[in-house]
Amino acid sequence: MNKTELIDAIQAALGKDATKRCADEALEAVLSSIVKGVKKDKKVQIIGFGTFEVKKRAKRTGRNPKTGEAMEIPASKSVGFKPSSLLKASL
Repeated sequence: MNKTELIDAIQAALGKDATKRCADEALEAVLSSIVKGVKKDKKVQIIGFGTFEVKKRAKRTGRNPKTGEAMEIPASKSVGFKPSSLLKASL
């Protein structure tokens, strides 16, 4: 499912009075709230769905695939998602 299909699903769930613009704004509000929450609190937990959390990766040594030469990969941050047990069970 892509973003357009998700907007269509939200519009259908909201009923025939809802517009695509309204569904798009609702989706954008949810996504921006998750981004703000992860930036501020490092974790956003949605009961029954899952948890978005900042993951830290330590500096490590890797290999250049072209030359095979060893190289340092710097430390970084990423966002991870851990699904809830309810979501896992529904799959």
